[in-house]
Amino acid sequence: MSRRKAAAVALGLATALTVSGCAVGGGSGTSDGTVTLHMVESLTNPARTAVLKTLIGQFEKQNPKIKVDLISPPTEQADQKIQQMLQSGSGIDTMEVRDITAGPWSTNGWIYDMSKELKGWSGWDALTDNAVKYAKDAKGRTYYIPYGFYGLSLYYRTDLVSEAGFSAPPASWDDLLKQATAIQDPDKRRYGYAFRGGTNANSNAVAVIEAYVADRIDRDNGFKLTDGKTIFSAPEALTALETYFKLFKKASPPSSVAWGYPEMVEGFSNGSTAFLLQDPEVIATVGESKSITTKQWTTAPLLTGPSGKAVQPVATAGWGIASGSKHKAEAVKLVEFLSEGDAATTFDKKNSLVPILKSSADDTFYKTGAWASYVKMTENPDTYITVTQPRNSSWWTEWIQKSDSEIQKVLLGKMTPKELLAGWDTYWTEKWKSQ
Repeated sequence: MSRRKAAAVALGLATALTVSGCAVGGGSGTSDGTVTLHMVESLTNPARTAVLKTLIGQFEKQNPKIKVDLISPPTEQADQKIQQMLQSGSGIDTMEVRDITAGPWSTNGWIYDMSKELKGWSGWDALTDNAVKYAKDAKGRTYYIPYGFYGLSLYYRTDLVSEAGFSAPPASWDDLLKQATAIQDPDKRRYGYAFRGGTNANSNAVAVIEAYVADRIDRDNGFKLTDGKTIFSAPEALTALETYFKLFKKASPPSSVAWGYPEMVEGFSNGSTAFLLQDPEVIATVGESKSITTKQWTTAPLLTGPSGKAVQPVATAGWGIASGSKHKAEAVKLVEFLSEGDAATTFDKKNSLVPILKSSADDTFYKTGAWASYVKMTENPDTYITVTQPRNSSWWTEWIQKSDSEIQKVLLGKMTPKELLAGWDTYWTEKWKSQ
């Protein structure tokens, strides 16, 4: 995007916000001392927005001098719009910060380090170890408090698996290819796998590679092997991608070459695909489907590689504060409220997120039905290995754009998996050397 076009987009957004009643210049105040905070969410959907508005209403009742104006841009444009607002230094106080945006936004000085205000916060003791870990960067700075965690599991059609003659869901990537191929029947508009070929296609491709190098992966950097080389340099990475791309050729809808998150979930929810690799938030979405009943689907643990192990990349997002906010104290209060007690529990349950509170370990909600696979993975950490990916890298957005476009080239026959991996290996090796 040219500078002139970017400026025009930013100006258009600022105008739109002003027209809609959002005061430009951060949180606004009134003569009676009431402050209005402007809060922007990123992963927007109607049900989620409704939950947030309910929680905000509770916060406003407890804090009558603070009003919150929730802004909910379409998900596909949200991060870009938040970035434009942060760049302008006005019109935003509290916002959704994702692990993939925290790095570049903090590097540019757009988000506020809340560590000083949160030093004595009583909510720390109630958070899980993972929540505390991701709330603080390597230097102890808190740019956001996670509201929950995303972790991959396999959604599958119990009826179609049984009809195809299998007694259990796939446990490995090889099993998935076998079962998805057996179920595939285009004449009946029935497909094996909801392939991700569009936006964020890199994430599932990396997941299969990580599973194939599980015995040698660096848990603190899921893109590295324990010898310091990239996972993309490993011979197993090529085997992994060859298996993965066979899923597209033999067991996925042709249109999935362009599928991103919405299309994948819709493909499973409407009954046209038998398998879907996705985060727990989809549990609630699929549960509302009118095309398949709750008896026809559930989840299974993340797929393993040849060693019998799977690698779970931890992904998260949370609530942070804009550096340009004029009402940081009030904004911190809002972040604290959303990160503790009933508010945190409600948000996680309603959005099917791995919870941030220790007390959730005893909650039967997370031990039954589609959640059972997540419990199994948590209870077997040596099989389902948790790793941290370098999502806080300042070049992460650049990486997503590069890797997504190159996966498209492979799917369209314009690049080989071997060429793709060589490029990815070079990219990360050079980036780390330049640090």
